Amino acid sequence: MVTARKVAERDDQIRYEFGLDRQYDRVLVIDKQSWDVATEDGTFDSAAGAIAAKIKSAWREQGEFPAGVIFAS
Repeated sequence: MVTARKVAERDDQIRYEFGLDRQYDRVLVIDKQSWDVATEDGTFDSAAGAIAAKIKSAWREQGEFPAGVIFAS
């Protein structure tokens, strides 16, 4: 299970802490204009991709960035 919680939002980007089993030990950064997604540690793996997709899906449904999301496979 990968979980994420919104920790900062600016006009141009949004940041989420995320990790496995609610251990928020990584940071995902999303550019709000281009939807470029990166991690602070430079490692874009399946956990980062899954949580980014979940955030984008919630954004499409709600019209805003969610406070948090969970991805469970």
